[in-house]
Amino acid sequence: MSDNWQVSKQKKSGLKKKQENAILIGLIQKSNTEEQVKEYMDELEFLAMTAGAVTVKRYTQKLQHPDKRTFIGKGKLEEVIEYVENHDIDLIIFDDDLTGKQTSILEEHLKRKIIDRSTLILDIFASRAQSAQAKTQVELAQMQYLLPRLRGLWTHLERQRGGIGMRGPGEMEIETDRRIIRDKISLLKKKLEKIDKQNETQRKNRGQMIRVSLVGYTNVGKSTLMNTLSKSDVFAENKLFATLDTTVRKVVFGRMPFLLSDTVGFIRKLPHHLVESFKSTLDEVRESDILLHVVDIAHPKYEDHLATVTQTLTDLKVLDKPTLLIFNKIDLYKERYFDDLIETEDKEQILAELKENLQNIHHQHKTIFISALKKENLDQLRETLTTMIENQYGVRYPYQSKHW
Repeated sequence: MSDNWQVSKQKKSGLKKKQENAILIGLIQKSNTEEQVKEYMDELEFLAMTAGAVTVKRYTQKLQHPDKRTFIGKGKLEEVIEYVENHDIDLIIFDDDLTGKQTSILEEHLKRKIIDRSTLILDIFASRAQSAQAKTQVELAQMQYLLPRLRGLWTHLERQRGGIGMRGPGEMEIETDRRIIRDKISLLKKKLEKIDKQNETQRKNRGQMIRVSLVGYTNVGKSTLMNTLSKSDVFAENKLFATLDTTVRKVVFGRMPFLLSDTVGFIRKLPHHLVESFKSTLDEVRESDILLHVVDIAHPKYEDHLATVTQTLTDLKVLDKPTLLIFNKIDLYKERYFDDLIETEDKEQILAELKENLQNIHHQHKTIFISALKKENLDQLRETLTTMIENQYGVRYPYQSKHW
């Protein structure tokens, strides 16, 4: 695998960080099909790559429910142990959340670092957080994740149960840790409330301009589109959660100004405590006048991604806002699914049918097909967006004509 996923090519002082080799483990349970689990594992591998790890092997197992002690079955665990002992493995990543007890037992058997999907996502968020708000949100999510797992992680206390006079102090120590974490959570929540009030003041100070927000699954090209429309330099790369902090830019189409914001991408199986922590970041979406829902049309599971984002928007109670459905990466779609032997006319017909089908399915929203990277069909996007913004200004100022 090439190293083009590295966040920065700049030389940094200090010790060079070793690239970690990882094994991925997932369960096929009653509620999932093998195809769905494969998709989850593909996404988990992308997450691992984003965090800086290289996946060298995957394991899946059919179980009705996870083993209470080791998550996977005894036979599969022995298979993983044998592989780990004979290969250079640093990290084992599970696709579902582990309890503290499971993590401790697995570490004892495998003698390697054990993490789950939530821990991996939290690690990525922690490395990407730039603003005080994002850092506070990530820290809060980490504390909320750790609190219920404390007892299982305190494996050294298990050996003290038989010792006279040892049980009390041990219990007192773990309770002390719990109190410290609860106090920290309370402090972080107060800090977030303060930051939210400051952000609310900032939003009020932006005047009465129409606000447009880019929303969508992670890695669909929102930041690239933001750069193209606003002619700014927002960080964008082919990795999950490239953008954590909400970026707002003033954009002018002709003589008409509006505010364009880029938001954190959504993902399936996103930890609940992380969603809760980042609700304040999504206030930008709630207060927007227009939503630009960006979809990666070239992704084989783009319909699932679209459904995930739609559900999140439903939870945020913003689904009734004027929305433009933007199917991005149409250039990559042609590259992946069109053979050189297909005639140009046939390609055009296939694309026309695809667009018509998607427009019929999502008839409640305006739809457009573009390539933000190759700047394909951006003129039509600007025209459509201009009309939507003008309509919103008309709704906001019905008794006066605005001349920007």
